[in-house]
Amino acid sequence: MPSSYSRLLPFLSWWHKVNRASLRLDLVAGLTGALIVLPQGIAYAAIAGMPPAYGLYASVGPAIIGALFGSSWHLVSGPTAPISIVVLSALAPLAEPGSPHFVELAITLGFLVGIIQLALGLFRLGRLTDYISHGVVVGFTSGSALLIAASQIRQFFGLKMPASAMFFVTLRDAVERAPSWTPAIACTGAVTMLAALAARRFVPKIPYLVVGMVAGGIAAAFFNAELGANAVPTVGALPGAVPPLSHPLFDPAVWGQLAQAAASITLLALTQAIASARAVALRSGQDLDGNQEFIGQGLANLVGSFFSGYPTSGSFTRTGANFDAGAQTPLAAVFAGLLLMALLFLVAPLLTHLPVAAMAGVLFIIAWGLADARAIKELWRDGGLERAVFAVTFMATLVLRLEYAVMVGIGLSLAGRFLLRRRDAAGGKSE
Repeated sequence: MPSSYSRLLPFLSWWHKVNRASLRLDLVAGLTGALIVLPQGIAYAAIAGMPPAYGLYASVGPAIIGALFGSSWHLVSGPTAPISIVVLSALAPLAEPGSPHFVELAITLGFLVGIIQLALGLFRLGRLTDYISHGVVVGFTSGSALLIAASQIRQFFGLKMPASAMFFVTLRDAVERAPSWTPAIACTGAVTMLAALAARRFVPKIPYLVVGMVAGGIAAAFFNAELGANAVPTVGALPGAVPPLSHPLFDPAVWGQLAQAAASITLLALTQAIASARAVALRSGQDLDGNQEFIGQGLANLVGSFFSGYPTSGSFTRTGANFDAGAQTPLAAVFAGLLLMALLFLVAPLLTHLPVAAMAGVLFIIAWGLADARAIKELWRDGGLERAVFAVTFMATLVLRLEYAVMVGIGLSLAGRFLLRRRDAAGGKSE
């Protein structure tokens, strides 16, 4: 098959592998993925400052398009925690989180990210992520974990305090308002966490976040019956199961406001997607095409912006689960997106009763999972440039807006590599 056809229609290169047996395995893996992304999508929307439904909308179109036009057999695209926290950091100064204008800006940001990613892929710059060091990724995700946890303190304890994407500002406000915590709301969040962690420990085949949400919903129903209907607030009704049509803002002034964030998210999202795909490719024995992954991620974000999606990337958690569930072809990710819509028709009425505190409990667990203690220890033990890059990137996420923190880490990494190469070259000449 000509390579041009493989680039335009990459799914033709693996379509011959589809048969009755692979369809059955892909369908099972897709159902598993849909069950996993159901609570994650809602949680990631909360991180991004978006209404809950938009995390699910971003899990449908991008998953399907990314699977069909990328090169990985197992990569699953959709909302992720690191990307979501950057979206909140970038847009909170421009619009009230959750407001219609905030949603418009997030959709526009996804469109811009898609354009840049697609251009990088078409110009065959797939090796670009090789220059983003491991220290940047670990430092950013570790800092993001603290930011996510801090952002959920007010929902977990029922504190009356403004939302902020700045870590130390959030901690200060939480300490000042600590005496006003609400026991019923905090107990609901605690029940959610305990149930989820117990399910992960004792029944690992069941989506543990779903178990936690159900337990939190039962606890909230009890408290609301005993203390009053609004004792424990809930997320409210979802507007629909099918992602509604949308369109980005075609305003040059808005594009200028979002340019820095779009560039940062592009690099972060591509790094995350390539790292997720490579991790599974090592297990499956597949050879990846970095340029095609750039194209797939770009199209996923572009198409997603017209179906109510905000910036997405490849998910390490869902990609690994997809492989472990027995996925044979990218159709598993396609099935996951389609089955998610089917599930939403069934569970949307129940999600109306999901407590906000339960979502905070779920996000605490997700934040804990983002902090890779083993990777941090290895970086710190190895020392040198990677330790410095990790430390600077980590601190930058806590004191700067995240789109700037990403650039600081990447800039330091590139500068350090350049200086090391010059030193090595100078040493070679002197011999």
